[in-house]
Amino acid sequence: MSKRPQLPGDPSDLYLRISYDDELWDTPQADTLERWSVTILHRRRAHDEDQGTVATRNCVTADCPWCTVADTTVGSMVFYRVHLDRGRSAYWAMEEESEELFETAQALLDPETGSLTSDVSERLDYVGSALLVMDRVTLDPLWRGHGLAAVLGCEVIHRLMAGCRAIACSPGITDLSSQRLTDRSEWDRVNAKIALGWESIGFRLHRDNVYLLSPLSQDPEEQRGVLRGRLAELGASWRTQAS
Repeated sequence: MSKRPQLPGDPSDLYLRISYDDELWDTPQADTLERWSVTILHRRRAHDEDQGTVATRNCVTADCPWCTVADTTVGSMVFYRVHLDRGRSAYWAMEEESEELFETAQALLDPETGSLTSDVSERLDYVGSALLVMDRVTLDPLWRGHGLAAVLGCEVIHRLMAGCRAIACSPGITDLSSQRLTDRSEWDRVNAKIALGWESIGFRLHRDNVYLLSPLSQDPEEQRGVLRGRLAELGASWRTQAS
């Protein structure tokens, strides 16, 4: 069994910047879809000594004059809050926005009404009126393979799911640049691993590779604690290996 490569930095220093740009467009499309952007950042402290710059978490003093802090972007996420009760039909708003969103709409929404289909509604408790779609999660290659996408994605879901009746995602490879994924079996293996990561926080397959999660499920809250513990363990392991 191959050993996972060491992370390039302490994962305890990762943090998220969640933002929504309101361009004040008074249109039905803008009323229906909210695009939330998430930047995944790593805060790195560098201590400048005569020998050169060495990465460290601990200086002799907190206000060390030779210590600088730099934030580096190591990934990103895109979420959509889809309002099913205002603006234009959510089905056609998602079709206009992107092919990926339209595939989600086809699996979950009634094209006649723009609302959740009856079979989807039967799976969900009646709470909230919006649909939260996790559209894209990307980590730089050096940060992959340690389950960090699920850790960070769970945190964003927790922040954005208020007022939503369901959370949806379509797990799969978004970075097509890797040369090792030219083999079909390797492609399938990586896609299955990604899906397992999202299943670990409560997502369940609905159909056509579209997964659903209810905001009332206990899984996200329970797994959030587990994932935060895993992040702390990864950080401790990194510091032990780096020391």
